[in-house]
Amino acid sequence: MRERAAWLCAALALAGAAHAADPVAYRVEFVKSGDPALDSAAAQASTLAALAQALPPAPVALIRRAQSDTALFTTILHSLAYDQGTVSITLDGHPLTSPSLLPTLDALPPKQPITVKVTFQKGPAYRLGAITLTGAPPGLALPPRLRPGQPATAAPILAEAARLQATLRDQGYGFATVPTPRAIADPITHTLAITYQITPGPRVSLGSITFTGLTRTNQAFLRRHSGLTPGTPYSAAEIEAARARLLALGIFASLTTAPLPPPDATGRVPVTFQADMRKRHSVTLSADYATDTGLGLGTSWLDRNLLGRAETLTLSANATGLGGTGTKAPGYDLKADFQKPDFLSQNQSLDLSIEGLRSALTAYDRTALLTTAGLIRPLSPNLTLHIAGQFTSERVHQEGVTRSYVLAQLPASLLFSTVQNPLEPTGGWQAGLALTPTKPLIGGHAPFLIASANGSAYLRLSRATLIAVHAQLAGIYGASLFQVPPDERLYAGGSGTVRGFTYQTIGPLFPDDKPKGGLSLDAFSLELRQHLTPHIGLVPFIDAGQVGAGNAPFTGQLHVSAGLGLRYYTAIGPIRLDLAFPLNRTAGSGAFALYAGLGEAF
Repeated sequence: MRERAAWLCAALALAGAAHAADPVAYRVEFVKSGDPALDSAAAQASTLAALAQALPPAPVALIRRAQSDTALFTTILHSLAYDQGTVSITLDGHPLTSPSLLPTLDALPPKQPITVKVTFQKGPAYRLGAITLTGAPPGLALPPRLRPGQPATAAPILAEAARLQATLRDQGYGFATVPTPRAIADPITHTLAITYQITPGPRVSLGSITFTGLTRTNQAFLRRHSGLTPGTPYSAAEIEAARARLLALGIFASLTTAPLPPPDATGRVPVTFQADMRKRHSVTLSADYATDTGLGLGTSWLDRNLLGRAETLTLSANATGLGGTGTKAPGYDLKADFQKPDFLSQNQSLDLSIEGLRSALTAYDRTALLTTAGLIRPLSPNLTLHIAGQFTSERVHQEGVTRSYVLAQLPASLLFSTVQNPLEPTGGWQAGLALTPTKPLIGGHAPFLIASANGSAYLRLSRATLIAVHAQLAGIYGASLFQVPPDERLYAGGSGTVRGFTYQTIGPLFPDDKPKGGLSLDAFSLELRQHLTPHIGLVPFIDAGQVGAGNAPFTGQLHVSAGLGLRYYTAIGPIRLDLAFPLNRTAGSGAFALYAGLGEAF
């Protein structure tokens, strides 16, 4: 009987313990503090708020969660210059220090939600007082960017320590350190005195420049391309710029600098780049589709380090015009392209290519061989110059007449761009100008000049919304319309200008409604790029453009289209599907056109 009574007591105790551990549902209420920055930071950092919709915690776990947020909120107060600020959190009206809090939570009926209330007492906002730098090298002035009287928020105070350290390391003090500053609060004046303790270390210069992890790349070439010169003053910024230049060669998967060893007897420190090489060869496959130009299929093979000095050789083959309404037969495009960096000058690349192509379009049939030799030279981080010499040998058939041409051309272009990802621009702008003087050697008449300009701008309205604008203008000067080979004339319509219209059908037409081409072109596109989810987006758009028979701009008949695009965003870029409708159709254009490919339209 005694054993049975003991067993019953134990069961009752377990039942009581199980009831005491019932989870507590809650909602969080933040009382407005009067400082939007404080309210926002607290709401975003709060563990209580983040887990409010998760599985309800046991009473003890909820109290610990609130205690953790109390410490976190105090840190936030101090970081926003409220050094005397406090925070109080109540659970169902009970402060965290109340002896009755845990019994009250234990006694709650199951599933009865409570209110967790967060209240801030900011106190006075502190401002910066005296700002002192100690230990700076003799003769080197390092004025802080902070000034007495500014709000004593933590972010700029800590950022100043990092800036001072970076400044010293860019001025030859490669081992300089500036730790977290010492701050002393004055509760009477409500100011914060800041002291930065600088340990500059020795002033050093660059020693040898070496690389580890290379497989076949010439180290002497890499040292020249880096732009670093042994014996010059050490600069962390210059080393980082050199690393960026080396990464731009495209042969490294990653490139890091090894920790600096102590300086030698002459005060030099060697710099070692640790390389992780990319695979030397790669193969790519591509596909695109448009109702007018049809299906395009392509493949390419790349050697990204052909001769050991980051030379690239790209061999590509593309099948074009498979089944399009604006094509008469399949075509092809075969190309070999060789690029050599640092040709004759640092950061200047030689570009050699040979290309054979055939196309059978509504406007004309063309078979051509193009050989090109050019130079690519960055003039600044955002501005690039491309000049070339090109010979084109071709046979073009238009309106029952076949002519052969040999053209000598000197294309030159300037491109300014602040766009980071061409496949999916998220901001910035770019503008380009191209001039192509052309001299017909066989089959032509007068020399002529093709001039074009284009620009794109990307305005972000929110994290999910972007407005994109694109405009282009072109003209041909020095020759009449029929003195210019058909493939060199200007056309509009299709994915590159005005979507919805069949490729090349905007502009002057022959009596049989076949495209004649023109001597002037202007086109404009406007898109609203809207993310619906991280991977899905919609893009309504409007395109407009015209082509004139003369070279005066903004002549001809304006044609407009509207459409809607669907985007699926991937790691390499958006997969694009655009459906466009011409609003004033041309001869040869259908009621709509569909386009599919990788990357945005512009």
